[in-house]
Amino acid sequence: MPRVGAIIVLVAILAALVGPWVVPCDPADQVLANRLARPSMPHPLGLDELGRDVLSRVLAGARISLLVGLFVVAASAGIGTILGSAAGYYGGWIDELISRIIDILMAFPGILLAIALVA
Repeated sequence: MPRVGAIIVLVAILAALVGPWVVPCDPADQVLANRLARPSMPHPLGLDELGRDVLSRVLAGARISLLVGLFVVAASAGIGTILGSAAGYYGGWIDELISRIIDILMAFPGILLAIALVA
C-alpha cells in the first residue's frame, strides 16, 4: 500500500512540474457555447459550467496546491520544532504551558479549528 501512495504523490508532482507545458488549452479560456460538454478527444475531462477545459484547470491548479501544501508543512515543522525545543530545554512551567496549549489545539477537529480561524 505505501507504494500506491508514493505513486499518487509522484503523479501529482509530475503533473505540477510539466502541467504548464502539456495543457491542451488555456485554463482561463471560456467558450460559453460549449459549457458542460462531456469528455471528448480535445477535452479528455470535459468542460465546466463556463466552458473551460477541466484537464487544463487541474494541471494549472496542481502547482499552486503543491506549493501551498509544502509551505504549510514547512511552517508547521518550523513552529513545532521551535516550540518543542523550548519546552524541552526550559522545562518547568514553560513546558506545561506549551503542552497544555498543544493539548487544547489537538482536542478540536481540524476542520472546526480551520473554520474558527477563518471566522
